[in-house]
Amino acid sequence: MFKNLIPVLFCLVLFACNHSKSKPQRKIIRDTTINNKNSFSELSLDSLKLEKYISDNSFTDSAAANMRNFYNSRNYHFAWFTNSGLAEQTRAFWNLHNNELMSTKDSSLYDNKLHTRMKELIENEEGTKLSANELVETELHLTQHFFKYAKFAYEGTINPTELQWYIPRKKVDVVNLLDSLFKQNGAKLTDWEPISKDYRLLEKKLPGYYEIQKKGGFTIVYPGDKIYRPGDSAIAIQQVKERLQQSGDYHSGDTSMVYGPALEAAVQHVQKLLGLNPDGVIGPGTIRQLNVSAKERIEQILVNMERMKWMPKERGGTRLVANIPEFKLHVFEGDNEIFNMKIVVGKAGHNTVVFSDELKYIVFSPYWNVPASIVRNEILPAVRRDPHYLSRNNMEQTGTRNGLPDIRQKPGGNNALGRVKFIFPNSYNIYFHDTPAKMLFDENDRAFSHGCVRLAGPERLARYLLRNNKEWTEEKIYEAMHKQKDDWVTLGEPVPVYLLYFTAWVDNDGGLNFRDDIYGHDEEMKSRMFEH
Repeated sequence: MFKNLIPVLFCLVLFACNHSKSKPQRKIIRDTTINNKNSFSELSLDSLKLEKYISDNSFTDSAAANMRNFYNSRNYHFAWFTNSGLAEQTRAFWNLHNNELMSTKDSSLYDNKLHTRMKELIENEEGTKLSANELVETELHLTQHFFKYAKFAYEGTINPTELQWYIPRKKVDVVNLLDSLFKQNGAKLTDWEPISKDYRLLEKKLPGYYEIQKKGGFTIVYPGDKIYRPGDSAIAIQQVKERLQQSGDYHSGDTSMVYGPALEAAVQHVQKLLGLNPDGVIGPGTIRQLNVSAKERIEQILVNMERMKWMPKERGGTRLVANIPEFKLHVFEGDNEIFNMKIVVGKAGHNTVVFSDELKYIVFSPYWNVPASIVRNEILPAVRRDPHYLSRNNMEQTGTRNGLPDIRQKPGGNNALGRVKFIFPNSYNIYFHDTPAKMLFDENDRAFSHGCVRLAGPERLARYLLRNNKEWTEEKIYEAMHKQKDDWVTLGEPVPVYLLYFTAWVDNDGGLNFRDDIYGHDEEMKSRMFEH
């Protein structure tokens, strides 16, 4: 999961870089070596007509620079037309463009004038005669529209930082992208597009959900207050069968009211896809998820496709990927997932932040320096109730700061950070760590922390990160985890860490996964993306 989605940026641009001023756009000098003999098209346009088009359409400075740079690089020869009519790459792009419109149902890309003209040219090119001015205007309109499309399709339309997403956003060089489209004559567009495979996998799920919505939506399951197990018989069981048939998860011809083995297998499969305990029991949690409408699922898919557009370009290497709504950490080496583990994330009001960084240190037998907010709101009230609270909890006061005592918990089995923590220095004071509260990993919804990420298998992660350091044997790691003082280890090479927020994705088996929007990030995006 996520192996095609998550990049590794060894020269990571941190959140602060997003607030720096953007560099002035590089100006491309007109390439006068291009002529009618070596250009893609024999047709050319006057640079003054480009300037008039820019002026008439009130271009921004950036958009105007893109237009000038593109035509300077081709010495003002046409890109979309030849003497014979529409170029092959023009048809290829327009087909790609229309597929995007069909899959996303987003009307913001629709340009009535251009779409009318292109429909005429594609359906009846020989019978559609354009004047010289119309030809120039259509050529420039297509270029302008391509730049708009590229930003929409490959970067996304929302500023991620406005939605508490602090991972450097992918940037697309639209001029180079358009130039490369023509250099390969519009061929192999799946290789050409700067989009992840995970995006396309999710996009392929949309038509089925649109069709379900068109037919009236999913069958509603009316459970009453009951829980259904294999062998039970009820109308609700028949409704579950109909609902799972609609989503393609139940293939048996048995549509009776009896809960049989085929339905049990289907329910267990769907429960896994929904992040539920796959026990085959149809209870309130399972029914609640089954009763999410097709319209809501479509919007959820589109929201996560938008997030996937933001992700920077993929690179190989070791990386740690924590998907917050999934409550899981994935460890990757290149394109391969080595292992994963359950995690506990921040509870509502103490959200785990979505950001990226580099893991640099492992601390065995750590101290826990209690945050001031926890000292004020939890520790001090406990001390007033019980003067021996600190000693009983292996805590000590090390000083005073801003009128509050500095409290830390000493290393040991009951330390809130457990026996090891993993530090990727950041302004949010978030890191990975062990925990003595192991029972929380048995829960399906694991949002319990103050923001940091608790790991179900911290020792395994430590062993993996130190696998190439012969000094750190399993025995030494165990010993370091049971000391009475902290032991810091600096990694030879920092490891990229990504804390992400995806509530819909397609797994390696082709299953469409959904998770709850635990922090309301989906709802915030929906308010910007859709009209309700």
